[in-house]
This record gives sequence, structure tokens and C-alpha cells, in this order.
Amino acid sequence: MILFSTLRGFGRLTFNLFVLLFSLSCLFPILWIVYSSLKSKEAFMLDSVSLPKVLHFSNYHKAFVEGKMYTYFISSAFNTIATVALVIVLAFCIAYVLSRYKFRGRNMIYTLFILGMLIPVYGLLVPLFLQFKVLGLNDKFYTLLMPYIAIRLPLSIFLFESFIKTVPVELDEAAYIDGASTTYTMTRIIMPVCRPVIATVLILAFLDTWNEFPFSLVLVAQEHLKTLPVGLTNFYGQYTTDYTTLMAAMVLSILPVMAVYLIFYKNIIKGMTAGAVKG
Repeated sequence: MILFSTLRGFGRLTFNLFVLLFSLSCLFPILWIVYSSLKSKEAFMLDSVSLPKVLHFSNYHKAFVEGKMYTYFISSAFNTIATVALVIVLAFCIAYVLSRYKFRGRNMIYTLFILGMLIPVYGLLVPLFLQFKVLGLNDKFYTLLMPYIAIRLPLSIFLFESFIKTVPVELDEAAYIDGASTTYTMTRIIMPVCRPVIATVLILAFLDTWNEFPFSLVLVAQEHLKTLPVGLTNFYGQYTTDYTTLMAAMVLSILPVMAVYLIFYKNIIKGMTAGAVKG
């Protein structure tokens, strides 16, 4: 019995050490980028791993102003905020209708949305570029919004529909008896209950949109319309790369993502598992 307890304790210790080392291996690249962004170019080239002896905050000014990161930041912020807001509103409305109403073609519509999750997104890049070119939709302020919203709708509808199914229909019926309209019931009664899944959709849509690269690279050519991931490529030269300024720009691009995740992370698991078990 004592031997069994000792072995079990040793096994737990080994597992905890493994998890700790794995966590450190995940955190180190981020920490390395942060402190490397504060080093001079010469110090980084001499030793890319050591801590900086002198902090060079000028790298951030150079990245934000000289590298025109503010332009890409504004474009990314506009596309991300607009995409997240429209995806949440559209996905919630569509999911509410699909989960609460029975009508002819309902299953086919739902299946079409779910099939959208199976399509390799970047396989549509070339056909979409050609279609946008013919229709004259390239290089507009709304160019990236259309594919961003379309790509993120299927998963969002699936999450909303699964969650709303777990909400008792009696809430809707009670609201109707009290004279509430459908719009009032959706926005004032059902939507507040959906806060966990709204947080999940918000985080997933925000991360995907903020970090999206290929569509921004192909569909828009004007500098002020390009997003942060594309803007980071400006720090790469044909023969040399300004690594410290690049890392400063990467830190600036990471900060909004970390802020959004830290605010909503408590709800993401709850939202992802919502609807897995019907009450």
C-alpha cells in the first residue's frame, strides 16, 4: 500500500513537471519576442537569446510611426470590429429562427450552413479574387468584410443554434402572452441568456479576423486597406530584416488579442460546451 502511494505520488510529480516544462516552452517564444523588441539591432545580432542590457523603446516608435503600423492597425480594427459585430447579430438571428421555428426547407438551410464549416477556406481564394475583380469589389473599404463574415458565419450559427435549443421555449411563450414582439423577445430575453456563447463567438471571430493574412494580401492593394499581418511583411527586406523593429510591431499586434482573450476567456469553454447535453 505504501509502495503504491509512493508510485502514485511520483507519477503525479512527473506529470506536473512535464506540464510545467510544456507550459514554459509555450510561454518562452512570447517572452523572447517581448524582450528582444527592446534590444538594439547590434545586440540582437550578437546574441539573440540573452536579455537586453539597455532598453530601446525607440523600436516601438519606429515600428508604429516609421513602419506605418498605425495605418494597418486602424484597418485591422475596423475590419475586426465590424466583422465581429455583424457575425454575432446575423448568426444569432439566423440561429434563433432555425431553432425556434419549424418550416419547409429548415433542415436544408441548416445543413448548408454546416457544410460551410467543411469547405477549405483558402481554396476559395483564387475564385473569390477573380469574382471580386469582375464585379469591381477589390480595393474597397468593405472588400474584406464580405469574405470575413461569410467564413465565420457557419461555426457561429452552429454554436448559437446549439445553445438556443437548451433555452426553454416557455420563456418565449411567456413573453408572447405578455404582449412582447418577436424582436423584443430575441433581444431582451433570449440574447442576454446567450452571453456565454456570444463571448465564445466574439473571441473566435476576433482571433480569426485579426490574424487573417491571405485574403488581406490578395483582395486589397492599397496600403491603408491592408491589415496588420500584411503590414508585418514590410519589415522583411530582400537582403536583410530589421528583427528588433519587427518584434516590436509583433508585440503591438499581439496586445489587442491578449486583452480580448483575458476579458472573455472564462466564458469560452462554457460557450463551446453549451448545447452538448440537452436538459
